[in-house]
Amino acid sequence: MGLSDRDFIRYSRQILLPECGEAGQVRLEQSRIAIVGCGGLGCSVAQQLAAAGVGHISLFDGDTVELSNLPRQLAYDDRDLGQGKAQVLAAKLAHQYPGGTLSAAGAITAENVDSALAGNELVLDCSDNFATRHRVNASCQRLNLPLISAAISGFEGQLLLVTPGEGPCYQCLYPEDTQSAGNCAAQGVLGPAVAVMASMQALLALQLLLGMDCNTGRLLRFNGLSLSWHDARLEPDPQCTICALRLGTSKTPDSQVIPQGRKNHVDHSV
Repeated sequence: MGLSDRDFIRYSRQILLPECGEAGQVRLEQSRIAIVGCGGLGCSVAQQLAAAGVGHISLFDGDTVELSNLPRQLAYDDRDLGQGKAQVLAAKLAHQYPGGTLSAAGAITAENVDSALAGNELVLDCSDNFATRHRVNASCQRLNLPLISAAISGFEGQLLLVTPGEGPCYQCLYPEDTQSAGNCAAQGVLGPAVAVMASMQALLALQLLLGMDCNTGRLLRFNGLSLSWHDARLEPDPQCTICALRLGTSKTPDSQVIPQGRKNHVDHSV
């Protein structure tokens, strides 16, 4: 189906891009994505993708809105304090962008992760803890879903695209026994720094949905103090229990490939 006259006007600046066009806009309206985490990253990512015309967005978060969230989680205000983040965000975006379908659910758990993510074509991890990140990564590998993981704490951010069957997964970068060395609650963060990483995550998502070439296995690190980026190419880790099944490798220390960036075992969270 084509676009309505109203949608053609609404999305006209995107449609002008040769990488998008009318067919690409229709493709976005037919897309189904899941966003895990509705904090600083998830709020901005969800709003940008809903505004771009992504037709089906599923939001997952078990937390409620707190006063300390408001400086960087801009979708919420004082009236939302104590309410579920995913439910509030879904309601507000549905009102602001009525053309799409938004659903809200609680936290991703070991019991519901596969059923929650199944049926989508892309997952964006905006969560704030290693347990959820590893859970989502493993599920995406099982379900053959591309995963875009972003995080930030202090002035340091990171962005990683994981494509099943191509390159490393999130666990190659951060093994399951990794200990978190910092998060926003302990190290602090500025709202604009969160917005930078969220915008990059949303931009990469739109590129994937539009069928553009996106390099997987690249770890992009952002330094908010120097306003600089570092681009590292990662390799699958033969000791990774997620990738070992796909690669057919055994967990032998002599064959281990140390991914770039793995030496910094920090979970940057929002």
